[in-house]
Amino acid sequence: MADLKNLKGVSEKDRRLLEDAESLLGAEPTNMGGVKNMFWGRFREDLYFPYPDMSQERAQETAECDQLLAKLEEYLRNEHPATLIDQDQEIPDWVIRKLFELGVLGMTIPKEQGGLGMGITSYNRVLEMIGKYCGSTAVVVSAHQSIGCKAIMLFGTDEQKQRWLPKLATEWLSAFCLSEPNVGCDAGGQETRCELSEDGEHYILNGEKKWATSGALSSIFTVMAKQKMPDGSEKVSALVCTPDMEGVDIFQKNRSKCGIRGTWQARIRFKDVRVPKANLLHKEGKGLNVALTCLNYGRCTLSAGMLGGAKRAAEQGAKWAQTRYQFQRPLSDFELVRSKIANMAALNYAMESVLYATTGFLDRGDEDIMLETAICKVFCSEMGWRVVNDAMQIMGGESYMTENEIERIFRDSRINIIVEGANEVMQSFVFGYGGKQLAEKMVGVKDAVGWDKDESFGQNFKRISTGMRSKTIRKAAIPLGVEIFLRVRPKPPKITKVDPSLRKVAARLARYVRDHAHEFKRTSARYEEKLLARQIVQARLADSAIYLHAWACTLSRLDAQLKAGADGTEFERDRAAAEHFFAIAETEIDKVFSELYRNTDETMLKAADKAIAYNDSLPNDLFIIPERSPVAKGEGREARNEGVKQFPGGSAVSANQKTDA
Repeated sequence: MADLKNLKGVSEKDRRLLEDAESLLGAEPTNMGGVKNMFWGRFREDLYFPYPDMSQERAQETAECDQLLAKLEEYLRNEHPATLIDQDQEIPDWVIRKLFELGVLGMTIPKEQGGLGMGITSYNRVLEMIGKYCGSTAVVVSAHQSIGCKAIMLFGTDEQKQRWLPKLATEWLSAFCLSEPNVGCDAGGQETRCELSEDGEHYILNGEKKWATSGALSSIFTVMAKQKMPDGSEKVSALVCTPDMEGVDIFQKNRSKCGIRGTWQARIRFKDVRVPKANLLHKEGKGLNVALTCLNYGRCTLSAGMLGGAKRAAEQGAKWAQTRYQFQRPLSDFELVRSKIANMAALNYAMESVLYATTGFLDRGDEDIMLETAICKVFCSEMGWRVVNDAMQIMGGESYMTENEIERIFRDSRINIIVEGANEVMQSFVFGYGGKQLAEKMVGVKDAVGWDKDESFGQNFKRISTGMRSKTIRKAAIPLGVEIFLRVRPKPPKITKVDPSLRKVAARLARYVRDHAHEFKRTSARYEEKLLARQIVQARLADSAIYLHAWACTLSRLDAQLKAGADGTEFERDRAAAEHFFAIAETEIDKVFSELYRNTDETMLKAADKAIAYNDSLPNDLFIIPERSPVAKGEGREARNEGVKQFPGGSAVSANQKTDA
């Protein structure tokens, strides 16, 4: 199979980007997941059907989770100070203690280490419930369990687990230190460094971390740092640190924010910190594997919190529409309002379907879920934002009033499109790794039998004739050529495991899976190596894959409900919502395919060039500039902080949280 990095015409910048991405993510699983198969025009029914529901296999856990949810909702509805948390920009200590008492902050930690030992689906059900009432609290719980102590749960030794997890299940908060002033989505670009001490007993840690949620409140945190390997290469290692280690300086506890205001994101400096060698997680140079694995779980819990907020907003918005009268009629009588109510119902049902399909994939241990977890995050954050925005519009001016809570959900939701991998980055990721193996096959065929303008006629003739004598090459090249140049599409895949009432919808989905692969092949052939730099084009095909996956998850869930004999007004709402989402997905995919050929890309690129050129003429001292900018560091204006709440530095770890790590 050909290597995309070696394509002729690939710029050195793009080549390095591909190398970094491959190094970052490691080898791909040989058994491709559902989304990757769609790029080939295939549909893995065995992965999507039946809907991945672990409740029967884990009946006792499901019952325990139901009991926990009942207790939790009673607390959230009657005691939890959500508005106060938002206004004061702090979650009180008593709330953290209450969440530990309920078992929420230790629910995924094994029972033998003091936790509840629940699986990913149960955990996300709890995050959804918390997200319905308080986005800040959902983020703190997620940061603690999905990435903070999750690294220890997944990669810790038996001794490390026994040393730390009992405290993390019952007393200590944890934090995850990945981002830096110069490191956001580029997780491999760590500037924090570690090296073994001369006696080989410690790692000497130096650097700075940013955006460490609960960092100033945590008793333990996992730190990613670059380390020089024996072969001379530099890779990232994961170290467990505690705030009482000499040289750890939590110089900023938090900054005032637009949303999730009750969460605290710390800035932490490490100056010659001696971290015991026993605190290495996993293996030297395997830190990014730790980080990216944890992010798979974090992307689900982010989605669960978003789903909870979106459900709450939709219910509030619909209730407002039914009870708010204008022109002697309820708002729900007006078609434009009804369209928003329908969209909210459809998107919420689809989000829920995608989320719990993904947690089901994780709970049952599917081998390749790299794209499914990324899509879960992109889809739920984007659609959830749309739902909340619609609820805001329905409620009008009252939605802006603090006591009505919708404005808080609105502010809390916006960050989800940015964190855990900005959605634009995730689109390129879905495109790149969804189609990578197919693209490499196409490049191999082109190298064997395609015309090369840099070769003479004789050289081309000799290479092509040699290639066509190979049965393997012919078997790949002829169908590919017929499809790309003659536009003859293969038969769509079969989707058979659905209720008879859903066969037409399943057939539509199958045709779009076939068409997605067809458009990927044609687009790849049209742009060749230039496609690596055309993110707008990549995003279109990524969006097609995202909607196809969401369609498949939604279809599978509706199928499961039908086969279980669901009925009643709630099911009728679900069925109508699912059917509306199928129509939405079909419309959106058609739009994507159309824009591959008719779009505004040319005028967009020109307008961007001119806007950037004009902006470049404006003096830097009028604007906020990134603190570590390689081209304008120190040239921007200082932000005015009058009236902005300031948070002191220094560790906030209380006496009863001190560690012996």
